[in-house]
Amino acid sequence: MSAKGEKQGCLSTLFPFLRSRNNSVNEVLPYRLRDDFLSPAEFSFYKVLSSVLGTHFTIQSKVRLADIFFVSDPHKRATYFNKISQRHLDFLVCDAVTMKPLLGIELDDASHKRSSRRERDEFLEKVFQAAGLPLLRFPVQRVYNPKDIAAQIAPLLKGKTVSSNVNRPTPAITTNNANPTSTVPLCPKCGIPMVLRTVSRGKHKGKQFYGCANYPHCRQVKPAPPRKVG
Repeated sequence: MSAKGEKQGCLSTLFPFLRSRNNSVNEVLPYRLRDDFLSPAEFSFYKVLSSVLGTHFTIQSKVRLADIFFVSDPHKRATYFNKISQRHLDFLVCDAVTMKPLLGIELDDASHKRSSRRERDEFLEKVFQAAGLPLLRFPVQRVYNPKDIAAQIAPLLKGKTVSSNVNRPTPAITTNNANPTSTVPLCPKCGIPMVLRTVSRGKHKGKQFYGCANYPHCRQVKPAPPRKVG
């Protein structure tokens, strides 16, 4: 072994982090881009909200409460910071020019009926009230009425004008399928075997398809080959 090699070997023995750094050079990291950053319900609402607010406002999604609020009492900072550090708001409406937060919005699905979620929702409302920031809640719906949303939002935006372009419906969210295959396909994003699933309701009830095992983080799908009859 060369003197340089011996030196590197000795250093890695004394400083293990040097060895781990060398081992990580060729490491393939298993990270993939999530397809459910916004759920279909959140994305549908976001499209309607964008049409209602227009260009005078900007919409931030999945914002951490600790990035919106701070704890004013230094003696209680640690305790109350921990209460908001891991919690998020669905949508935050900001002034497009100053980026000042103007309104918080929560989209409530059936999970908000659970007692644990109700406690979380009550705490969230108290946080917004203490900081003087308005908070609106909207139930998840299959179709949203832009005019109804505009009517609820407008009074809370301190006289700022919302968009009048609220008549266009939000297009339905569709998923494009790839070509069918006769064997279990690999997910094109995650590189792992997909899972054979069956549509449980709707006009395609009973139809089979392949979906990624990492659903809902990955929403890649492929059609399954027709089932043999007889």
